[in-house]
Amino acid sequence: MSSEVNLESGVMYIVATPIGNIEDISSRALSVLSSVDYIFAEDTRRTAKLLHQYSIKAPMQSLHDHNESDRIDDVIALLESGNNLALVSDAGTPLISDPGYKLVKALHQHNLKVVPIPGASALISALSVAGIATDKFSFEGFLPAKLHARQSVLNDYKSGLLGDRTLVFYESTHRIISSLTDMLEILGEEQEITIARELTKTYETLYVGTLKDVFTIISSDSNHQKGEFVIVLSGKSYVTDSNADKNDISVQSRELLIKLLTELTVKQAVSLAVKITGEKKKKLYSAALKIDSNKGFE
Repeated sequence: MSSEVNLESGVMYIVATPIGNIEDISSRALSVLSSVDYIFAEDTRRTAKLLHQYSIKAPMQSLHDHNESDRIDDVIALLESGNNLALVSDAGTPLISDPGYKLVKALHQHNLKVVPIPGASALISALSVAGIATDKFSFEGFLPAKLHARQSVLNDYKSGLLGDRTLVFYESTHRIISSLTDMLEILGEEQEITIARELTKTYETLYVGTLKDVFTIISSDSNHQKGEFVIVLSGKSYVTDSNADKNDISVQSRELLIKLLTELTVKQAVSLAVKITGEKKKKLYSAALKIDSNKGFE
């Protein structure tokens, strides 16, 4: 284990911890955890196992979704007294679908120093092995638990409201089949997808292919439905897709319509888009109706 280091006083360190394999922690992270005065952990019992592995004895306090707001004043007082603190989540990089952003925001407002100690992240790990474009991606966290809300998000993706970027979701063992069923129904069998299950753990598995193929595999055996999942969906490209409808419009025109339709009727948006883009009115009108499917004809 790395030895303790001399730290600047009154600093909150946001420390990434392993997402599965306990060896996926940096020497710098271990040095910081060994040197701070207190560690704030999402689950002290879980973090205690990590600290025990590396013989780290710093005192811990809990900071999770239910007590984060109540902890803020205590944390500020400790930092203003010159203590160095670390924030860790149950696994991976704190604040990424984990508690902490309210605290960090408050620290910035009090001009207190916050320092990231980078490391493991399920989101980035999944993207690195997905084989799907990562030049533009959007992390959407967990899909809604309720059927209607989940389907609404997926319909927005299908209609282009979320753009042509790659989408990344987290999902649990309890809802993986429900989410994939909705994706299959709304996005279609040929949607390109990669699912990373139990990243860095003993039963790490990648499922790569079309939605139909991946769903068939995961639904065929309950063992494929266990663990933590990262879902990576390829984005839509209305320019380069060789199978695109010949009557479709360019990505730029589609993005323009999306913006115009937030303020204008379909008719008004199409009329203005024709003047700006020079594309045919019929094509723009057809695309606008698809994008504005909740309104239909104006």
